[in-house]
Amino acid sequence: MRILKLVAVLASVGVIATSLVGCGNSNSQNSTASMTDSASTGGLTSEKVFNYGTTAYGVAMGNAGLDPHISYMGWSSVRYGVGETLFKFNEAMELEPWLATSYEQVDDTTIIIYLRDDVTFHNGNKMTGQAVKKCFERLLEKHDRAPMDLDVNSIDADGQTVTFTTNKPNPAFVNAICDPYGAIIDVDAGITEDDNVVGTGPYIAEKVSPTEINLKSYDNYWSGKAKVDKVNVKSITDGDTLTMALQSGEIDATQGLPYASLSLFQNHTDYTISSADTSRLYMMAYNYKTEVLQDVNVRKAIASAIDKEGFTKTLLNGNGTPAVGAFPSNFTFGNEKVTAPAYDLEAAKQLLTEAGYTDTNGDGYVDKNGQNLTIRWLTYTSRQELPKLAESAQATLKQIGIDVKVNATDNYKDFLKKGDFDIYASAFVAAPTGDSQYFFMTHLDDNSVGNTGSYHSERIQELMNQLRIEFDTDKRSDLAIQIQQQVLDDNAYTFASHLKMSFVTKKGVTGFTAHPSDYYEITNKLDIN
Repeated sequence: MRILKLVAVLASVGVIATSLVGCGNSNSQNSTASMTDSASTGGLTSEKVFNYGTTAYGVAMGNAGLDPHISYMGWSSVRYGVGETLFKFNEAMELEPWLATSYEQVDDTTIIIYLRDDVTFHNGNKMTGQAVKKCFERLLEKHDRAPMDLDVNSIDADGQTVTFTTNKPNPAFVNAICDPYGAIIDVDAGITEDDNVVGTGPYIAEKVSPTEINLKSYDNYWSGKAKVDKVNVKSITDGDTLTMALQSGEIDATQGLPYASLSLFQNHTDYTISSADTSRLYMMAYNYKTEVLQDVNVRKAIASAIDKEGFTKTLLNGNGTPAVGAFPSNFTFGNEKVTAPAYDLEAAKQLLTEAGYTDTNGDGYVDKNGQNLTIRWLTYTSRQELPKLAESAQATLKQIGIDVKVNATDNYKDFLKKGDFDIYASAFVAAPTGDSQYFFMTHLDDNSVGNTGSYHSERIQELMNQLRIEFDTDKRSDLAIQIQQQVLDDNAYTFASHLKMSFVTKKGVTGFTAHPSDYYEITNKLDIN
Protein backbone atom coordinates (compact mmCIF):
# COMPACT_ATOMS: atom_id res chain seq x y z
CA MET A 1 0.00 0.00 0.00
CA ARG A 2 1.34 3.44 -0.92
CA ILE A 3 0.36 6.23 1.49
CA LEU A 4 0.60 9.61 -0.16
CA LYS A 5 -0.03 12.61 2.07
CA LEU A 6 0.93 16.04 0.80
CA VAL A 7 3.07 15.84 -2.31
CA ALA A 8 1.70 14.68 -5.67
CA VAL A 9 3.39 11.78 -7.42
CA LEU A 10 3.28 13.70 -10.62
CA ALA A 11 4.12 17.29 -9.75
CA SER A 12 7.45 17.14 -11.57
CA VAL A 13 7.82 20.86 -11.90
CA GLY A 14 10.44 23.23 -10.53
CA VAL A 15 9.72 25.93 -8.02
CA ILE A 16 8.00 28.94 -9.49
CA ALA A 17 8.47 32.06 -7.43
CA THR A 18 5.75 34.68 -7.18
CA SER A 19 7.24 38.14 -7.14
CA LEU A 20 5.81 41.34 -5.79
CA VAL A 21 6.75 44.59 -7.48
CA GLY A 22 5.59 48.02 -6.34
CA CYS A 23 3.87 50.32 -8.83
CA GLY A 24 1.03 52.74 -9.06
CA ASN A 25 -0.92 55.78 -10.09
CA SER A 26 -1.83 58.77 -8.00
CA ASN A 27 -5.56 58.83 -8.86
CA SER A 28 -6.65 56.20 -6.32
CA GLN A 29 -8.19 58.37 -3.62
CA ASN A 30 -11.53 56.55 -3.24
CA SER A 31 -11.90 54.38 -0.15
CA THR A 32 -13.62 51.03 -0.45
CA ALA A 33 -14.33 50.70 3.25
CA SER A 34 -17.86 52.10 3.45
CA MET A 35 -19.90 52.99 6.54
CA THR A 36 -23.30 51.30 6.77
CA ASP A 37 -26.07 51.71 9.33
CA SER A 38 -26.20 48.82 11.76
CA ALA A 39 -29.64 48.20 13.29
CA SER A 40 -28.23 45.72 15.78
CA THR A 41 -25.80 48.21 17.29
CA GLY A 42 -27.76 51.36 16.61
CA GLY A 43 -24.67 52.96 15.12
CA LEU A 44 -22.33 52.86 12.18
CA THR A 45 -20.11 49.90 11.42
CA SER A 46 -17.35 49.59 8.89
CA GLU A 47 -18.00 47.27 5.95
CA LYS A 48 -15.14 46.37 3.65
CA VAL A 49 -16.00 46.06 -0.02
CA PHE A 50 -13.55 44.89 -2.68
CA ASN A 51 -14.23 45.73 -6.32
CA TYR A 52 -12.34 43.54 -8.77
CA GLY A 53 -12.17 44.05 -12.53
CA THR A 54 -11.05 41.21 -14.77
CA THR A 55 -10.91 40.20 -18.41
CA ALA A 56 -10.99 36.52 -17.43
CA TYR A 57 -14.72 36.21 -16.67
CA GLY A 58 -17.45 36.03 -19.28
CA VAL A 59 -19.37 34.01 -21.82
CA ALA A 60 -16.46 33.92 -24.28
CA MET A 61 -14.33 32.18 -21.65
CA GLY A 62 -16.94 29.51 -20.99
CA ASN A 63 -16.89 30.47 -17.30
CA ALA A 64 -19.87 32.83 -16.92
CA GLY A 65 -21.42 31.16 -13.88
CA LEU A 66 -20.29 29.10 -10.91
CA ASP A 67 -21.42 25.55 -11.68
CA PRO A 68 -18.13 23.60 -11.77
CA HIS A 69 -19.73 20.77 -13.73
CA ILE A 70 -20.37 22.94 -16.78
CA SER A 71 -17.61 23.96 -19.21
CA TYR A 72 -15.02 26.14 -17.39
CA MET A 73 -17.35 27.61 -14.75
CA GLY A 74 -15.36 25.80 -12.08
CA TRP A 75 -12.54 28.27 -12.69
CA SER A 76 -14.86 31.09 -11.63
CA SER A 77 -16.13 29.12 -8.65
CA VAL A 78 -12.60 28.55 -7.32
CA ARG A 79 -11.12 31.88 -8.42
CA TYR A 80 -13.78 33.91 -6.66
CA GLY A 81 -13.83 32.03 -3.36
CA VAL A 82 -17.09 30.09 -3.71
CA GLY A 83 -15.82 26.58 -4.43
CA GLU A 84 -12.84 24.55 -3.23
CA THR A 85 -11.27 21.31 -4.39
CA LEU A 86 -10.10 18.38 -2.27
CA PHE A 87 -6.45 19.24 -2.89
CA LYS A 88 -4.75 22.36 -4.23
CA PHE A 89 -1.33 23.49 -5.42
CA ASN A 90 1.15 25.66 -3.61
CA GLU A 91 3.39 28.16 -5.41
CA ALA A 92 5.86 25.38 -6.22
CA MET A 93 3.00 23.45 -7.87
CA GLU A 94 3.14 20.76 -5.20
CA LEU A 95 -0.06 19.17 -3.93
CA GLU A 96 -1.44 20.26 -0.58
CA PRO A 97 -4.62 19.24 1.25
CA TRP A 98 -7.57 21.60 1.00
CA LEU A 99 -10.96 20.01 1.74
CA ALA A 100 -9.17 16.69 2.16
CA THR A 101 -6.50 15.84 4.72
CA SER A 102 -4.65 13.09 2.81
CA TYR A 103 -5.08 10.20 0.41
CA GLU A 104 -3.94 6.60 0.01
CA GLN A 105 -3.07 5.02 -3.33
CA VAL A 106 -4.15 1.53 -2.26
CA ASP A 107 -3.28 -0.02 -5.61
CA ASP A 108 -2.99 1.12 -9.21
CA THR A 109 -6.76 1.66 -9.54
CA THR A 110 -7.94 2.46 -5.98
CA ILE A 111 -7.58 5.81 -4.23
CA ILE A 112 -8.99 6.54 -0.76
CA ILE A 113 -9.42 10.24 0.09
CA TYR A 114 -9.79 11.36 3.70
CA LEU A 115 -11.91 14.49 4.20
CA ARG A 116 -11.75 17.29 6.73
CA ASP A 117 -14.34 16.91 9.47
CA ASP A 118 -14.99 20.63 10.04
CA VAL A 119 -16.25 21.83 6.66
CA THR A 120 -19.81 23.03 6.07
CA PHE A 121 -21.50 24.15 2.90
CA HIS A 122 -22.89 27.67 2.69
CA ASN A 123 -26.31 26.37 3.74
CA GLY A 124 -24.88 24.89 6.94
CA ASN A 125 -24.90 21.26 5.80
CA LYS A 126 -21.79 19.27 6.67
CA MET A 127 -19.45 18.17 3.88
CA THR A 128 -19.43 14.38 4.17
CA GLY A 129 -18.14 11.55 2.06
CA GLN A 130 -21.66 11.01 0.75
CA ALA A 131 -21.95 14.68 -0.30
CA VAL A 132 -18.61 14.47 -2.11
CA LYS A 133 -19.68 11.25 -3.82
CA LYS A 134 -22.88 12.88 -5.11
CA CYS A 135 -20.88 15.86 -6.34
CA PHE A 136 -18.48 13.70 -8.35
CA GLU A 137 -21.32 11.61 -9.75
CA ARG A 138 -22.94 14.76 -11.13
CA LEU A 139 -19.56 15.94 -12.44
CA LEU A 140 -19.05 12.71 -14.38
CA GLU A 141 -22.59 12.90 -15.72
CA LYS A 142 -22.44 16.49 -16.98
CA HIS A 143 -18.87 17.58 -17.67
CA ASP A 144 -17.20 17.33 -21.07
CA ARG A 145 -13.60 16.67 -19.91
CA ALA A 146 -13.79 15.06 -16.48
CA PRO A 147 -15.01 11.58 -17.53
CA MET A 148 -11.99 11.10 -19.79
CA ASP A 149 -9.55 12.62 -17.30
CA LEU A 150 -10.71 10.63 -14.30
CA ASP A 151 -11.85 7.35 -15.92
CA VAL A 152 -13.87 6.42 -12.82
CA ASN A 153 -15.40 2.97 -12.47
CA SER A 154 -17.04 3.43 -9.07
CA ILE A 155 -17.25 5.78 -6.08
CA ASP A 156 -17.93 4.67 -2.51
CA ALA A 157 -18.43 6.83 0.56
CA ASP A 158 -18.11 5.98 4.26
CA GLY A 159 -18.24 8.77 6.83
CA GLN A 160 -15.45 11.20 6.00
CA THR A 161 -13.80 9.02 3.37
CA VAL A 162 -14.40 8.62 -0.35
CA THR A 163 -12.97 5.74 -2.36
CA PHE A 164 -12.50 6.06 -6.12
CA THR A 165 -11.88 3.03 -8.30
CA THR A 166 -10.68 3.74 -11.84
CA ASN A 167 -11.06 1.51 -14.88
CA LYS A 168 -7.32 1.55 -15.53
CA PRO A 169 -4.30 2.81 -13.62
CA ASN A 170 -4.57 6.60 -13.51
CA PRO A 171 -1.41 8.16 -12.02
CA ALA A 172 -2.72 11.67 -12.72
CA PHE A 173 -5.99 11.19 -10.81
CA VAL A 174 -5.27 13.31 -7.72
CA ASN A 175 -3.69 16.03 -9.85
CA ALA A 176 -6.73 15.98 -12.12
CA ILE A 177 -9.27 16.50 -9.33
CA CYS A 178 -7.45 19.74 -8.50
CA ASP A 179 -8.92 21.06 -11.74
CA PRO A 180 -11.67 23.49 -10.71
CA TYR A 181 -14.26 21.12 -12.14
CA GLY A 182 -13.48 19.16 -8.96
CA ALA A 183 -14.85 21.93 -6.72
CA ILE A 184 -17.14 20.41 -4.11
CA ILE A 185 -20.71 21.72 -4.09
CA ASP A 186 -23.87 20.63 -2.28
CA VAL A 187 -25.70 18.89 -5.13
CA ASP A 188 -28.77 18.29 -2.94
CA ALA A 189 -29.17 22.07 -2.58
CA GLY A 190 -29.60 22.38 -6.33
CA ILE A 191 -28.16 24.75 -8.90
CA THR A 192 -29.99 27.95 -9.82
CA GLU A 193 -30.96 29.03 -13.32
CA ASP A 194 -28.11 31.55 -13.31
CA ASP A 195 -25.62 28.76 -12.47
CA ASN A 196 -25.14 29.69 -8.83
CA VAL A 197 -24.13 26.93 -6.41
CA VAL A 198 -23.76 26.17 -2.72
CA GLY A 199 -20.05 25.74 -2.10
CA THR A 200 -17.65 25.57 0.84
CA GLY A 201 -15.46 28.63 0.23
CA PRO A 202 -15.08 31.88 2.16
CA TYR A 203 -17.67 33.65 0.00
CA ILE A 204 -21.32 33.11 -0.88
CA ALA A 205 -22.49 34.33 -4.29
CA GLU A 206 -25.54 36.54 -3.82
CA LYS A 207 -25.96 37.34 -7.50
CA VAL A 208 -24.49 35.82 -10.66
CA SER A 209 -24.74 37.22 -14.16
CA PRO A 210 -22.68 36.92 -17.36
CA THR A 211 -20.91 40.19 -16.50
CA GLU A 212 -20.74 40.34 -12.70
CA ILE A 213 -20.70 38.26 -9.52
CA ASN A 214 -21.62 39.77 -6.15
CA LEU A 215 -20.25 37.97 -3.11
CA LYS A 216 -20.63 38.19 0.66
CA SER A 217 -18.44 36.54 3.28
CA TYR A 218 -19.52 33.23 4.80
CA ASP A 219 -19.56 33.56 8.59
CA ASN A 220 -18.87 29.88 9.31
CA TYR A 221 -16.06 29.30 6.82
CA TRP A 222 -13.95 26.42 8.09
CA SER A 223 -10.61 28.26 7.69
CA GLY A 224 -11.75 31.50 9.33
CA LYS A 225 -14.16 34.24 8.27
CA ALA A 226 -12.93 36.42 5.42
CA LYS A 227 -11.53 39.84 6.27
CA VAL A 228 -13.45 41.57 3.47
CA ASP A 229 -17.24 41.60 3.81
CA LYS A 230 -18.27 41.91 0.17
CA VAL A 231 -16.57 41.31 -3.18
CA ASN A 232 -17.84 42.44 -6.57
CA VAL A 233 -16.25 40.72 -9.55
CA LYS A 234 -16.78 42.72 -12.73
CA SER A 235 -16.11 41.54 -16.28
CA ILE A 236 -14.33 44.35 -18.15
CA THR A 237 -13.09 43.03 -21.47
CA ASP A 238 -11.80 46.28 -22.98
CA GLY A 239 -8.22 46.95 -21.91
CA ASP A 240 -8.44 50.74 -21.94
CA THR A 241 -11.66 50.68 -19.93
CA LEU A 242 -10.06 48.34 -17.41
CA THR A 243 -7.02 50.60 -17.09
CA MET A 244 -9.14 53.70 -16.52
CA ALA A 245 -11.34 51.90 -13.98
CA LEU A 246 -8.25 51.15 -11.87
CA GLN A 247 -6.87 54.67 -12.25
CA SER A 248 -10.17 56.28 -11.25
CA GLY A 249 -10.66 54.05 -8.20
CA GLU A 250 -13.75 52.33 -9.60
CA ILE A 251 -12.01 49.02 -8.95
CA ASP A 252 -9.44 48.06 -6.32
CA ALA A 253 -7.59 45.42 -8.30
CA THR A 254 -7.42 43.94 -11.75
CA GLN A 255 -6.28 40.92 -13.70
CA GLY A 256 -5.81 41.08 -17.47
CA LEU A 257 -4.51 44.61 -18.01
CA PRO A 258 -2.96 45.08 -21.45
CA TYR A 259 0.76 44.62 -21.07
CA ALA A 260 1.25 48.08 -22.52
CA SER A 261 -0.69 49.50 -19.56
CA LEU A 262 1.39 47.86 -16.84
CA SER A 263 4.05 50.54 -17.13
CA LEU A 264 1.50 53.09 -15.93
CA PHE A 265 1.44 51.39 -12.53
CA GLN A 266 5.08 50.43 -12.10
CA ASN A 267 7.36 52.16 -9.59
CA HIS A 268 4.48 54.02 -7.99
CA THR A 269 3.64 53.96 -4.30
CA ASP A 270 -0.12 53.90 -4.86
CA TYR A 271 -0.19 50.49 -6.57
CA THR A 272 1.34 47.06 -6.27
CA ILE A 273 1.95 44.51 -9.03
CA SER A 274 2.01 40.81 -8.17
CA SER A 275 3.32 38.60 -10.98
CA ALA A 276 3.79 34.87 -11.49
CA ASP A 277 5.21 32.84 -14.33
CA THR A 278 2.51 30.46 -15.53
CA SER A 279 2.04 27.71 -18.06
CA ARG A 280 -0.60 29.78 -19.88
CA LEU A 281 0.16 29.40 -23.54
CA TYR A 282 -0.70 31.25 -26.74
CA MET A 283 -0.88 28.67 -29.49
CA MET A 284 -2.25 27.93 -32.96
CA ALA A 285 -4.02 24.75 -34.05
CA TYR A 286 -4.00 23.82 -37.74
CA ASN A 287 -7.25 22.54 -39.21
CA TYR A 288 -6.47 19.16 -40.75
CA LYS A 289 -9.75 19.28 -42.66
CA THR A 290 -8.45 22.24 -44.69
CA GLU A 291 -7.07 20.84 -47.94
CA VAL A 292 -4.07 23.17 -48.25
CA LEU A 293 -3.03 22.48 -44.64
CA GLN A 294 -2.89 18.75 -45.23
CA ASP A 295 0.52 19.42 -46.77
CA VAL A 296 3.09 19.35 -43.94
CA ASN A 297 5.34 21.74 -45.88
CA VAL A 298 2.62 24.39 -45.84
CA ARG A 299 2.12 23.97 -42.09
CA LYS A 300 5.87 24.08 -41.51
CA ALA A 301 6.19 27.19 -43.69
CA ILE A 302 3.56 28.95 -41.59
CA ALA A 303 5.29 27.85 -38.38
CA SER A 304 8.61 29.19 -39.73
CA ALA A 305 7.01 32.57 -40.38
CA ILE A 306 5.72 33.19 -36.84
CA ASP A 307 7.96 35.77 -35.14
CA LYS A 308 7.68 34.56 -31.54
CA GLU A 309 10.55 36.71 -30.30
CA GLY A 310 9.08 39.86 -31.82
CA PHE A 311 5.62 39.04 -30.45
CA THR A 312 6.81 38.53 -26.87
CA LYS A 313 9.24 41.45 -26.79
CA THR A 314 7.20 44.04 -28.65
CA LEU A 315 3.54 43.14 -28.25
CA LEU A 316 3.77 41.52 -24.81
CA ASN A 317 6.35 44.06 -23.60
CA GLY A 318 8.50 41.24 -22.27
CA ASN A 319 5.68 39.75 -20.18
CA GLY A 320 6.16 36.35 -21.74
CA THR A 321 8.78 34.06 -23.22
CA PRO A 322 8.89 32.53 -26.72
CA ALA A 323 7.54 29.00 -26.65
CA VAL A 324 9.05 25.94 -28.29
CA GLY A 325 6.78 23.24 -26.96
CA ALA A 326 3.65 23.34 -24.84
CA PHE A 327 5.41 23.81 -21.48
CA PRO A 328 7.75 26.51 -20.12
CA SER A 329 11.35 25.87 -19.19
CA ASN A 330 10.77 25.38 -15.47
CA PHE A 331 9.15 22.01 -16.22
CA THR A 332 11.34 18.93 -16.59
CA PHE A 333 9.60 18.37 -19.92
CA GLY A 334 9.69 22.04 -20.97
CA ASN A 335 11.09 24.14 -23.81
CA GLU A 336 14.72 23.02 -23.70
CA LYS A 337 13.76 19.39 -24.28
CA VAL A 338 12.10 19.82 -27.69
CA THR A 339 12.75 21.54 -31.03
CA ALA A 340 10.45 23.43 -33.39
CA PRO A 341 10.86 25.35 -36.66
CA ALA A 342 12.87 28.53 -36.13
CA TYR A 343 11.71 31.91 -37.41
CA ASP A 344 13.17 31.90 -40.93
CA LEU A 345 11.28 33.61 -43.74
CA GLU A 346 13.62 32.37 -46.48
CA ALA A 347 13.24 28.78 -45.32
CA ALA A 348 9.47 29.31 -45.23
CA LYS A 349 9.46 30.57 -48.83
CA GLN A 350 11.47 27.53 -49.92
CA LEU A 351 8.99 25.19 -48.24
CA LEU A 352 6.12 26.84 -50.11
CA THR A 353 7.98 26.45 -53.37
CA GLU A 354 8.49 22.75 -52.64
CA ALA A 355 4.75 22.52 -51.97
CA GLY A 356 4.08 23.98 -55.44
CA TYR A 357 3.21 27.55 -54.42
CA THR A 358 4.67 30.47 -56.37
CA ASP A 359 3.51 33.98 -57.18
CA THR A 360 2.54 33.56 -60.84
CA ASN A 361 0.67 36.84 -61.31
CA GLY A 362 2.87 39.22 -59.31
CA ASP A 363 0.21 40.23 -56.79
CA GLY A 364 2.49 39.47 -53.86
CA TYR A 365 0.73 36.25 -52.85
CA VAL A 366 1.71 32.72 -53.80
CA ASP A 367 -0.78 30.62 -55.68
CA LYS A 368 -1.32 27.11 -56.95
CA ASN A 369 -3.69 26.00 -59.69
CA GLY A 370 -4.85 29.60 -60.01
CA GLN A 371 -5.78 29.97 -56.33
CA ASN A 372 -3.97 32.28 -53.91
CA LEU A 373 -2.87 30.68 -50.64
CA THR A 374 -5.30 32.26 -48.20
CA ILE A 375 -5.55 31.34 -44.52
CA ARG A 376 -8.63 32.02 -42.37
CA TRP A 377 -7.23 32.90 -38.93
CA LEU A 378 -9.80 32.52 -36.14
CA THR A 379 -9.27 33.93 -32.65
CA TYR A 380 -11.13 35.86 -29.94
CA THR A 381 -10.81 39.26 -28.30
CA SER A 382 -11.29 38.55 -24.60
CA ARG A 383 -7.58 37.66 -24.39
CA GLN A 384 -6.36 41.02 -25.59
CA GLU A 385 -3.03 39.82 -26.94
CA LEU A 386 -4.60 37.24 -29.29
CA PRO A 387 -5.70 39.81 -31.89
CA LYS A 388 -2.18 41.26 -31.68
CA LEU A 389 -0.73 37.81 -32.34
CA ALA A 390 -3.01 37.60 -35.37
CA GLU A 391 -1.79 40.97 -36.64
CA SER A 392 1.84 39.94 -36.15
CA ALA A 393 1.29 36.67 -38.02
CA GLN A 394 -0.63 38.44 -40.76
CA ALA A 395 2.31 40.77 -41.36
CA THR A 396 5.04 38.10 -41.38
CA LEU A 397 3.02 35.60 -43.41
CA LYS A 398 2.40 38.28 -46.01
CA GLN A 399 6.17 38.48 -46.45
CA ILE A 400 6.22 34.86 -47.61
CA GLY A 401 3.19 35.33 -49.85
CA ILE A 402 0.35 34.02 -47.67
CA ASP A 403 -2.83 36.08 -47.39
CA VAL A 404 -4.22 35.91 -43.84
CA LYS A 405 -7.85 36.84 -43.19
CA VAL A 406 -8.30 37.49 -39.47
CA ASN A 407 -11.59 36.77 -37.76
CA ALA A 408 -11.30 37.97 -34.13
CA THR A 409 -14.66 37.30 -32.52
CA ASP A 410 -15.99 36.16 -29.18
CA ASN A 411 -18.46 34.03 -31.14
CA TYR A 412 -15.53 31.86 -32.20
CA LYS A 413 -17.23 28.68 -30.99
CA ASP A 414 -19.80 28.99 -33.78
CA PHE A 415 -17.01 29.05 -36.36
CA LEU A 416 -15.25 26.12 -34.69
CA LYS A 417 -18.43 24.04 -34.82
CA LYS A 418 -18.86 24.78 -38.52
CA GLY A 419 -15.18 24.19 -39.26
CA ASP A 420 -15.07 27.69 -40.71
CA PHE A 421 -11.37 28.33 -40.02
CA ASP A 422 -7.90 27.21 -41.06
CA ILE A 423 -5.90 28.27 -37.99
CA TYR A 424 -7.41 28.71 -34.55
CA ALA A 425 -5.32 30.76 -32.11
CA SER A 426 -6.18 30.52 -28.43
CA ALA A 427 -4.84 30.82 -24.89
CA PHE A 428 -4.70 27.78 -22.65
CA VAL A 429 -3.10 26.91 -19.31
CA ALA A 430 -1.09 23.88 -20.37
CA ALA A 431 -0.21 22.40 -16.98
CA PRO A 432 -2.40 23.87 -14.22
CA THR A 433 -2.33 20.50 -12.45
CA GLY A 434 1.47 20.27 -12.60
CA ASP A 435 1.42 17.39 -15.06
CA SER A 436 1.71 17.16 -18.85
CA GLN A 437 -1.23 14.79 -19.26
CA TYR A 438 -3.70 17.63 -18.75
CA PHE A 439 -2.75 19.34 -22.01
CA PHE A 440 -2.41 16.15 -24.02
CA MET A 441 -5.80 14.82 -22.94
CA THR A 442 -7.56 18.05 -23.81
CA HIS A 443 -5.87 18.75 -27.16
CA LEU A 444 -4.40 15.61 -28.70
CA ASP A 445 -6.75 12.77 -27.98
CA ASP A 446 -9.02 11.87 -30.90
CA ASN A 447 -12.13 12.48 -28.78
CA SER A 448 -10.99 15.49 -26.79
CA VAL A 449 -13.00 18.71 -27.00
CA GLY A 450 -9.84 20.78 -27.43
CA ASN A 451 -8.68 18.94 -30.55
CA THR A 452 -10.19 21.65 -32.72
CA GLY A 453 -7.99 20.85 -35.73
CA SER A 454 -9.00 17.15 -35.85
CA TYR A 455 -5.37 16.11 -35.52
CA HIS A 456 -4.73 12.37 -35.44
CA SER A 457 -1.48 10.49 -34.96
CA GLU A 458 -1.22 6.79 -34.25
CA ARG A 459 2.10 7.37 -32.50
CA ILE A 460 0.58 10.10 -30.33
CA GLN A 461 -2.25 7.79 -29.32
CA GLU A 462 0.23 5.04 -28.48
CA LEU A 463 2.40 7.34 -26.37
CA MET A 464 -0.61 8.80 -24.59
CA ASN A 465 -1.84 5.32 -23.72
CA GLN A 466 1.53 4.68 -22.09
CA LEU A 467 1.43 8.01 -20.25
CA ARG A 468 -2.02 7.31 -18.82
CA ILE A 469 -0.80 4.32 -16.83
CA GLU A 470 2.81 5.28 -16.05
CA PHE A 471 3.47 6.12 -12.37
CA ASP A 472 7.24 6.74 -12.60
CA THR A 473 7.84 10.51 -12.82
CA ASP A 474 11.01 10.28 -14.93
CA LYS A 475 9.30 8.03 -17.44
CA ARG A 476 6.31 10.37 -17.54
CA SER A 477 8.61 13.29 -18.33
CA ASP A 478 10.27 11.31 -21.11
CA LEU A 479 6.88 10.41 -22.60
CA ALA A 480 5.82 14.07 -22.40
CA ILE A 481 8.92 15.06 -24.37
CA GLN A 482 8.28 12.41 -27.02
CA ILE A 483 4.64 13.44 -27.43
CA GLN A 484 5.50 17.12 -27.80
CA GLN A 485 8.24 16.39 -30.32
CA GLN A 486 5.88 14.31 -32.45
CA VAL A 487 3.35 17.17 -32.43
CA LEU A 488 6.08 19.62 -33.46
CA ASP A 489 7.42 17.29 -36.16
CA ASP A 490 3.88 17.03 -37.56
CA ASN A 491 3.43 20.81 -37.21
CA ALA A 492 -0.02 20.13 -35.80
CA TYR A 493 0.32 23.08 -33.41
CA THR A 494 2.54 26.12 -33.25
CA PHE A 495 3.25 27.31 -29.72
CA ALA A 496 3.92 31.04 -29.67
CA SER A 497 4.45 32.23 -26.11
CA HIS A 498 4.24 31.36 -22.43
CA LEU A 499 2.77 34.17 -20.35
CA LYS A 500 3.47 35.94 -17.11
CA MET A 501 0.29 36.79 -15.18
CA SER A 502 0.06 40.03 -13.24
CA PHE A 503 -2.43 41.43 -10.72
CA VAL A 504 -2.41 45.17 -10.11
CA THR A 505 -3.87 46.36 -6.81
CA LYS A 506 -4.40 49.69 -5.12
CA LYS A 507 -2.31 50.56 -2.10
CA GLY A 508 -3.68 48.90 1.01
CA VAL A 509 -4.86 45.71 -0.66
CA THR A 510 -3.15 42.64 0.79
CA GLY A 511 -3.59 38.89 0.46
CA PHE A 512 -4.26 39.07 -3.27
CA THR A 513 -1.38 37.62 -5.27
CA ALA A 514 -0.83 35.91 -8.61
CA HIS A 515 -0.41 32.14 -8.54
CA PRO A 516 1.32 29.97 -11.17
CA SER A 517 -1.68 27.64 -11.56
CA ASP A 518 -4.06 30.52 -12.46
CA TYR A 519 -6.77 29.05 -10.20
CA TYR A 520 -6.61 30.87 -6.89
CA GLU A 521 -7.55 34.54 -6.50
CA ILE A 522 -10.14 35.53 -3.88
CA THR A 523 -9.42 33.95 -0.48
CA ASN A 524 -10.17 34.68 3.17
CA LYS A 525 -6.72 36.32 3.37
CA LEU A 526 -7.82 39.21 1.12
CA ASP A 527 -7.90 42.51 3.00
CA ILE A 528 -8.21 46.26 2.41
CA ASN A 529 -6.66 48.74 4.80
